[in-house]
Amino acid sequence: MPSNHTIKQTLRYFKDRKLLTIFFFGIASGFPWVMIGSAMSGWLKDEGLSRSSIGLFGLIFVAYSINFLWSPLADRIKIPWLTRVFGQRRSWILFTQACLVLATIQMSQLNVLNELSVLAIFGLIVAISGATQDIAIDAYRIDSLAKQNSNFMAAGSAMATAGWWTGYAGLGSIPFILVSRPNWQWPEVYMVLAAIMALLMITALIIKEPQSDREAEQGLIEAKYLSALPHYGARSFGILLILPLIIACIFYANIDYPYWPSQLISTDYSFTIISCLVAILLLIFAQQLSKLNKTIESTTSQRITLSTTTTLHKVTAWLLTTLVAPIQEFFNRNGTRLAISILLFIFLFKLGEAYLGRMSIVFYREVGFSNADIAYYSKLINWATTIVFSLIGSVFTIRYGILKGLFIGGIAMSASNLLFSVMAIVGPNHLLFAFTVFVDGFTSAWGSVAFVSLLSVLCNKSFTASQYALMASLGTFGRVMLGSYSGIVVDWLDGNWALFFVLTSLMVIPSLLFLYSIRQPLTRLINEQNALNENSNV
Repeated sequence: MPSNHTIKQTLRYFKDRKLLTIFFFGIASGFPWVMIGSAMSGWLKDEGLSRSSIGLFGLIFVAYSINFLWSPLADRIKIPWLTRVFGQRRSWILFTQACLVLATIQMSQLNVLNELSVLAIFGLIVAISGATQDIAIDAYRIDSLAKQNSNFMAAGSAMATAGWWTGYAGLGSIPFILVSRPNWQWPEVYMVLAAIMALLMITALIIKEPQSDREAEQGLIEAKYLSALPHYGARSFGILLILPLIIACIFYANIDYPYWPSQLISTDYSFTIISCLVAILLLIFAQQLSKLNKTIESTTSQRITLSTTTTLHKVTAWLLTTLVAPIQEFFNRNGTRLAISILLFIFLFKLGEAYLGRMSIVFYREVGFSNADIAYYSKLINWATTIVFSLIGSVFTIRYGILKGLFIGGIAMSASNLLFSVMAIVGPNHLLFAFTVFVDGFTSAWGSVAFVSLLSVLCNKSFTASQYALMASLGTFGRVMLGSYSGIVVDWLDGNWALFFVLTSLMVIPSLLFLYSIRQPLTRLINEQNALNENSNV
């Protein structure tokens, strides 16, 4: 629902000190994408790898699309010593950042041509660490703003977006500036990247842990499961076994079906078979969970005794609370149809941007721009533009609503991709390069702020890490899994970059049509959630 605030009143939201912390965490969140994204693409391109190889190397980003599988662990597992000293959110952030520093140092010691597979392994470690860092950072942002006016979510989204682009584009210009200088090689550049990541750890060391009643609420849910399981009998084994099977199938599919028995079943059917298997397991799981819920309702008032509660019951109750309750709550609160519709829109919204982003560095090089051009135009201009228009986009979102921000951002993203087609036709024109990067940064920032605001508002505060990671990873899934084939598409088009970018522009349209079809129930849901957040502060 649009706000009645004036521009001056709207800008007051940005005076909160928590937003500065969110900005610096955004930098740390965006920086790993430099290590395994633009810098990695530039390194591999300079070593002579093909477009298809560079595009497929991006499959390591799959960690960002499946991080929801382990996101509940960030809510419940305590890291020894770190959690006691720094708290739940900060300990996970510091742990993942330390992993990023160590993995980047190891990458700097490798020879790309002779140790490409080893480079891919450490790249995967960076991706997993970065994806897990995102879980903890996003949860910290929502937890720290949860008890304030709901408009702070839009302001926080702007600062997170501006920070992310500062890490990705602003700091992302450093490797290209360095490598364009004499006597600088990519291994030395990666040592600098490791040092920058180490400096970014300072934020988590000096800020305070956000207060939350998450543990108490999850304890109540776990107690309900625990009270029902003794009455549920041996069927609790089924729930305990189905969960890891579903997770294993999803993980197996996302790592491209290794050791598939191709001599018995063609690899052409791998996706269909695994999808059917997951669907069957989900149906069985849903059926068992429905029966368990009925048991919970009938046994809520009954007392738990040590004689009826076993270790298996405790483990099952913990797993159900950790892995199942967040998803179940999201579907129960929104209704199955609207929940699925929301997730489909999230999947489709940034698909075109993913195809463009994955091949942008290769495109700039093939058109005729140097590493220095990429650093000063693509990175620095995009960085400054994104920061400015993230703030403007958040002001618009606060005053006029999330859905209008999404529609405007989506239409603008679609139109801006056509400028890259013009670049492909005109050639290495620096003025056109600067203008295209400026427009692309504006549209991406506007759309990202509204997108992050939507995900933040839709989260239940008891399952912040789990639900936000689930929704965000779906958006990343389209960007990573399908965007990784962008190089293959360019090759299939015989290097016709102009046509390729026209296709990326058209990819945005289905998501906007889908958003329009669910605008009314989504608006009602956002308004109800905003009202709930505001009432909780009274």
